[in-house]
Amino acid sequence: MASQGSAGNVISAICSIFFPGLGQLVQGRVLPALIFAIICFGGYALWWLVVPAIIGGIFHLWAILDAATYKNNGYD
Repeated sequence: MASQGSAGNVISAICSIFFPGLGQLVQGRVLPALIFAIICFGGYALWWLVVPAIIGGIFHLWAILDAATYKNNGYD
């Protein structure tokens, strides 16, 4: 990815809207993608307990923002 706000980050953020963690996977970051997906879907699966669903929603928003603001510093 070139820089924050680049087309790649926008595409990754849009991917994360539909599937939490997919934006990180598009960026080549497998571990954050798995963590976001597991926490979000685990929270959504336990929606009737309310608190896990709220945590899942917060992590979903975090996944979108993380994909949109990711800066590759050349360490990958």
